[in-house]
Amino acid sequence: MTPVLVDSNILLDIITDDPHWLEWSESKLVESANRSRIIINPVIYSEVSVGFNRIEDLESALPKTWIEREAIPYEAAFLAGKAFRSYRGRDGQKRSPLPDFLIGAHAAVAGYRLLTRDAKRYRTHFPKMALIAPD
Repeated sequence: MTPVLVDSNILLDIITDDPHWLEWSESKLVESANRSRIIINPVIYSEVSVGFNRIEDLESALPKTWIEREAIPYEAAFLAGKAFRSYRGRDGQKRSPLPDFLIGAHAAVAGYRLLTRDAKRYRTHFPKMALIAPD
């Protein structure tokens, strides 16, 4: 089955025991892991790392035995820049490429599904990408 890139919000929901999203995020992550490869990239790793004081603790929370690490392809960085330009053209307020654009472009270029609970921007800028997201 198609690999799944896991957005940081899913991992943070689980790590922080988010009272609203924990159950949904955990069930979708387990379901995805039972069917395909689970992948994160350096941007996702960085976003999740904010809540940890030691890299060893972060590594323990994101075990390599079931969460693969993958670099962001240069083609994805290019696509992220184009998506960001489109965002700015629609009066987006951010001044530099957002992590979401790099994450979405990585999934789009690699042909991965993206597990996220923040689907709006991904659907707007990467409309052909397969999402696993709340309705």
